Amino acid sequence: MILAAGKGERMRPLTLTTPKPLLPVAGRPLIEWHIEALARAGIGELVINHAWLGEQLEAALGDGSRWGVRISWSPEGEPLETGGGIHRALPMLGDEPFMLVNGDVWTRFDFSHLRLAPGHLAHLVLVDNPAHKQRGDFVLEAGRISNPGDAAGLTFSGISVIHPALFVGCEPGAFALAPLLRSAADAGRVGGEHYRGVWIDVGTPERLDDATRQAQES
Repeated sequence: MILAAGKGERMRPLTLTTPKPLLPVAGRPLIEWHIEALARAGIGELVINHAWLGEQLEAALGDGSRWGVRISWSPEGEPLETGGGIHRALPMLGDEPFMLVNGDVWTRFDFSHLRLAPGHLAHLVLVDNPAHKQRGDFVLEAGRISNPGDAAGLTFSGISVIHPALFVGCEPGAFALAPLLRSAADAGRVGGEHYRGVWIDVGTPERLDDATRQAQES
């Protein structure tokens, strides 16, 4: 599943008329980089949610056939946040673990090796804390994720594998994913890895330009 429902407030005015996942990185829509990377990793079934200007996403990407994948769309009448958006899409995602990717990051991450350990509810890909963020989201030790406490921690990249059981007991509506991950981490049911390659949180026009520079150089 690619999360693409955000409004991109910090990217205004660019996102006033274009959804953030369609903003260009080196001449191609940001979300297209993810679709191609997932297709290379052998992922043939994609679910993409949308809210703000979502009709533009559907018109631009269609059914995914040009990349050799099949896209199912999960439109949201109103933004449901990360957790609520995933919960709404669960019937399309099935009963097995699924990859989850934030549509507003740019990376060269190889998705082909991502796996969820038996008994875990999530596997998170963490990265070094970017310059605009002083403290991380989670601590990684021996492949196990915990909440940071007083530790500096690492930043959650927005790339993960999630088991649908993480959402047991959740009700439809808007809610965040992070509290579910923190609760599962406290229960010892979240694993992870540290990715040290190229990764950019494309949250501002300046970082969008940075992603284009990285794409052109690599």
